[in-house]
Amino acid sequence: MHIPDGFLDPKVWASANVVSAGGLYYAVKKVRSTFDERKVPALGLAAAFIFAAQMINFPVVGGTSGHLIGGALAALLLGPWAAVIVLTTIVAVQALVFLDGGVAVLGANVLNMAIIAPLTGYYVFMLIKRLAPRYPAAGIVIGAWMSVVAAALAGAAQLALSGVVPLAVVLPPMLFWHILIGLAEGLITVAVVRYVLATRPDLVQKEVAVAHE
Repeated sequence: MHIPDGFLDPKVWASANVVSAGGLYYAVKKVRSTFDERKVPALGLAAAFIFAAQMINFPVVGGTSGHLIGGALAALLLGPWAAVIVLTTIVAVQALVFLDGGVAVLGANVLNMAIIAPLTGYYVFMLIKRLAPRYPAAGIVIGAWMSVVAAALAGAAQLALSGVVPLAVVLPPMLFWHILIGLAEGLITVAVVRYVLATRPDLVQKEVAVAHE
């Protein structure tokens, strides 16, 4: 899902940079006022796990790659806005140190994987928790799956808006592969959340822990 430099029109990546900067600013502001310092160990563990998972890439279409994102997992463990900060850090390190994703288009990759993915995963989970409170695991799986699909849709739209490839060409393969990746991410996410709940329930978001009681 990492988009390299040279694949997006300057207007597209510049707009994405502005949106991502605004989202990150808001996330930092929210975390400063609400983050529980007892979750610092969980923040580090989540960042390490997600970083390793995202380094396993395979080509999809138009120069982009597919991989697990971990946005929903980070959001369920740390909260949606702390997850934005963690994922932004991971995506930035991958681009600046490992050359995985472009530097000029960093804002677009941050928007897709560090903002859209965790927020989608978390709030889809919360919606399903409200509609079907007896099935929290289903909410986690669907939320994680939707987080990957939403990020892929955003990436496909950015490529199409840049004139790199028509939407009708880029969308089917992007959706096909990321629907499959999303299913795997959903299963991994629910397994990790359940493990943390069984060993350190204090490190999981209250809404998630309550849903599993």
